[in-house]
Amino acid sequence: METDRDDGRSPSQLRPLSCARNVLHRAHGSASWSQGDTKVLAAVYGPKAGTKKNENPEKACIEVIWKPKTGQIGKLEKEFEMILKRTLQSICILTLNPNTTTSIIVQVVNDDGALLVCAINAACAALVDAGIPMKHLAVAICCCLAEGGYVILDPTKLEEQKMRGFAYLVFPNTVVSVLPEGSSHVEGEPMEHGIITSVTHGVMSVEEYLKCLERGRAASTKLSDFLRRSLQSQLPSDSSKAA
Repeated sequence: METDRDDGRSPSQLRPLSCARNVLHRAHGSASWSQGDTKVLAAVYGPKAGTKKNENPEKACIEVIWKPKTGQIGKLEKEFEMILKRTLQSICILTLNPNTTTSIIVQVVNDDGALLVCAINAACAALVDAGIPMKHLAVAICCCLAEGGYVILDPTKLEEQKMRGFAYLVFPNTVVSVLPEGSSHVEGEPMEHGIITSVTHGVMSVEEYLKCLERGRAASTKLSDFLRRSLQSQLPSDSSKAA
């Protein structure tokens, strides 16, 4: 049985969104992204000449550095780094700047739930701000499975503690905004029903995962519209807010 939540939202309702670009003037690109009280800053440096560790004569390298709000980076943050790196590698065009490294610094400002997806959304906006070539934009959403078997989206920290399963999903932005007119494929793959990243924690059945996928894909439309409006702003330092 689905029910309204402590903050009054329906199970599928997202928290208020906020995005601002060009917030750090020493970075090549930067963005802040907020969902409710969760806020993340992302800064992009590069592309710069590849180091010996990252040298690749055919492709550019993506480096992700996660900085917690306080304390040292732990096991969970290292996992977030890897998920973020793999996601960004899949959406950036790495062949245009071979033998270079682009660094993305993720700074957690406040964590009130759905932290990883906020970081992914912030990093994507920062890459656009830096002018890094990308195959397509991407939006991330967190779907949670409650003990009763129902799905809620964009959980707060308190809600996360009560859930038995999580699905972190990253979808391509709407096809129309990122592909040439008349095209519905990226490198031969149809994108309109695609998924870029899918990570699950906890316990859920295949049926429950598919339910999360359905809810997440539906919510990604609103996120895509918001991201596109934010990035189309004529002034890169303008911020946009969703009601």
